[in-house]
Amino acid sequence: MITVPFAFDFTHDMLEPKEIPQRRLPRYGFHGHTERLNGRLAMLGFIALLAVEFKLGHGLLIW
Repeated sequence: MITVPFAFDFTHDMLEPKEIPQRRLPRYGFHGHTERLNGRLAMLGFIALLAVEFKLGHGLLIW
């Protein structure tokens, strides 16, 4: 196996931060709990829709 040295040594010039910045929690938007709840409710709604369509024998959009 042939190895070719890089023209630049990127690891030598990198700086490490002195302190890790603290992230503030978002006051709105995507939260883990609400996203999990929305996903579970969507799954329940989808299963309920499939059950209704199975019971009726056709889709709900048929006139």
